[in-house]
Amino acid sequence: MDKKVRVTKQFKFETGHALFGYDGLCKNVHGHSYKLDVTVIGQPITDPQHVKNGMVIDFGDLKTIVNKEIVHPFDHATVLNVNSPHVEIADEMESRGHKILRVDYQPTSEMMILEFAVKLKTKLPNHLKLYSLKLRETGTAFAEWYAEDQ
Repeated sequence: MDKKVRVTKQFKFETGHALFGYDGLCKNVHGHSYKLDVTVIGQPITDPQHVKNGMVIDFGDLKTIVNKEIVHPFDHATVLNVNSPHVEIADEMESRGHKILRVDYQPTSEMMILEFAVKLKTKLPNHLKLYSLKLRETGTAFAEWYAEDQ
């Protein structure tokens, strides 16, 4: 009998972006205080001799993975689509010492969460699966990714 448990940890990071070709205010470079919920699913370890007995994953281990793959690269960076004229803004900002993340997609929450899913799925321990992600751009707006939808 499977006894799977979902485990979630929330992360916070500050990131700027601009949406090239957008017809609203977000065409301007601006930033958000993002909150990312990462949920994994697996069976708790049942070996009494194992240092992580009773855990699906140590929250500290999950934190290490997510910080390395997402939080540290994205925190206090400006994300720009370099398949658009924003490549010039990226070049200029970078030449002035700004932290720029060059992506090949429109840096919306929807597209960012898809990139996050790809990054995290390959870094999790084999006995776990990425269950879902929730990326909050503001207090009232968010994107969600679920493995079962893919």
